Amino acid sequence: MSKDSTEKNEMEKLKPIVVSAPEDGQRLDKWLRAHFNNISKVMIEKLCRTGQLRIDSLRVRPNVRVLENQKIRVPDFIRSKSSRMDPIPTRVSLKLVKGLKKSLIFNDEHFIIFNKPAGMAVQGGSKLGDYHLVNALPQFSLPGDPVPKLVHRLDKETSGALIVARTPKSARIISEMIKDRKVKKIYWAIVHKFPKKQKGIIFSPTVSNSNQESRELGHLAKSEAYRGSQLLILDREEKEALSIYKVLDQIGKESSWIELLAITGRKHQLRKHMASIGCSIVGDKKYGNNPKLKFIENGDAKIDFGNQKLQLHARLVEFEHPFTGKKITVKADPPFHMSQYLELFRSKEF
Repeated sequence: MSKDSTEKNEMEKLKPIVVSAPEDGQRLDKWLRAHFNNISKVMIEKLCRTGQLRIDSLRVRPNVRVLENQKIRVPDFIRSKSSRMDPIPTRVSLKLVKGLKKSLIFNDEHFIIFNKPAGMAVQGGSKLGDYHLVNALPQFSLPGDPVPKLVHRLDKETSGALIVARTPKSARIISEMIKDRKVKKIYWAIVHKFPKKQKGIIFSPTVSNSNQESRELGHLAKSEAYRGSQLLILDREEKEALSIYKVLDQIGKESSWIELLAITGRKHQLRKHMASIGCSIVGDKKYGNNPKLKFIENGDAKIDFGNQKLQLHARLVEFEHPFTGKKITVKADPPFHMSQYLELFRSKEF
């Protein structure tokens, strides 16, 4: 048996770590340093070079991007030596922590839910520096527990309810619940114009467009809750994306207050879907902001569209608590830049 085959067999004895949805797209070396505080850059390069570190049983380089649901096998000696590093507060993290403590809307021994402010990234990047939510999570650890972990994402400019798991076990369970569509996520958006119907289903099929996708969509469209809804099928994507909208209110022909249910959780899904039906979200400069509409007014009230922040907010998350069995419903109040806008609408129950 070759040396390479022997190494591969040894690696297969180890239980792999599955890449979660929020970690999708991270560089492998950054992913490793986030999981194991004792691992150095030199060690990562050596593990990759010798084949001791593998993704889906394949050799990799440190700069490869990890993908959701990939299985990463890490040697036992790295795992056994690893322990949670006590966080060292920095000027940036202290500023983050102060803001995030004010935004806590749910907190128990298993989960934290923040009302994430608009403009705060959830993860770091080359242009973001240290000012991101993950950088503050060590400050929310309970004594003896690991650093809390993201289980889903919100865009930097999107505000609202964001779930964080306190332990690897709770992260694994809630991630599976999200994957199985057992976590309800409702968003509010202010959009340009208004849809043709009060309710609608927007679907982006996969390239393969499986029979299962078609059946699920058919059952949804025929269900009593969505009977009479507008059904819009868009261009094919690599992954299916499904959104449901409902018009809550509107002002003339200029703007609508929309409730959005994200059945799937693809990147920029809601922003793409609303733009695709001619109702782009106010403040969305990437997917079709309407530069011709300068302001909106209702009676004496008037709001300038010219320099608006993104009007998309994760209003609610709802799920059955996997450890207590209780139904958890958490609502996040909209930020000021949205709430002042909502004052223009007739329906003010928020």
